[in-house]
Amino acid sequence: MTDPAAQGVPADAMARLAELRPGEPDGLFTSDLSVNEFLLVREAGFRPLGLVLGSSVYHVGVQLGRWGKNMELEQLTNALYHARELAMTRMEAEADQLGADGVVGVRLRVEFREFGNDIAEFVAIGTAVKAEDKTTTWRNNRNQPFTSNLSGQDFWTLVQAGYAPVGMVMGTCVYHVAHRRMAAVLRSAGQNTEIPEFTQALYDARELAMARIQAEGRRLRAEGIVGVALDQLHHRWGGHTMEFFAIGTAVRPLRDDHTIAKPQLVLGLDR
Repeated sequence: MTDPAAQGVPADAMARLAELRPGEPDGLFTSDLSVNEFLLVREAGFRPLGLVLGSSVYHVGVQLGRWGKNMELEQLTNALYHARELAMTRMEAEADQLGADGVVGVRLRVEFREFGNDIAEFVAIGTAVKAEDKTTTWRNNRNQPFTSNLSGQDFWTLVQAGYAPVGMVMGTCVYHVAHRRMAAVLRSAGQNTEIPEFTQALYDARELAMARIQAEGRRLRAEGIVGVALDQLHHRWGGHTMEFFAIGTAVRPLRDDHTIAKPQLVLGLDR
């Protein structure tokens, strides 16, 4: 079990987790799952333990892109990735403190604060759960609780199909798209025409984000990544600098010989 204090989890959070005492006669759990999600997670064989969260208020440094060049802004990419990792690690530490096997329904968001245009809070929040089946190992290959951003319904379907989440994986790329020169703008004025330099810039940025999410999945020894979302975020950088952010849930089969059963035909339903 990791030391939550060493991960930056505050003492107040430790006290809150200690008061939950899930499974004890006078204990209770907290959860942000909807009623339907809660019931499906219980039916999948998992007991909610408590709401867990991680936060990181991060100063995002400055990096200038060249006006007429497509380029990744690596300093900004690294800042956004590291800040999210800090929030995720603290959420996982809270789940570990509760003895959880995983965290479901994880939401990961970024909120720029009024402290300054370059200061943002990165927040990860989800519901820690414990498996009732003690014969299956649900933790990932790092002996950490799994994390998943799947809905309760999708989580239930995944488990029923014989798969387990191993962790949320993400890839990010902050990219500066070159400005067009005036002569190029005038040549294309009033015409339907592709702008190749813009197409290539956006293509390259998305590819970098996708390659990084796949690399994280391989490090977790996953079979694949489901529920992938690829978003384009402008934050406060202006129109020519944007973040491409990919996130999903890496999964593995529960058994090496796993196969998904074919659906059975039900005859006579059209009579």
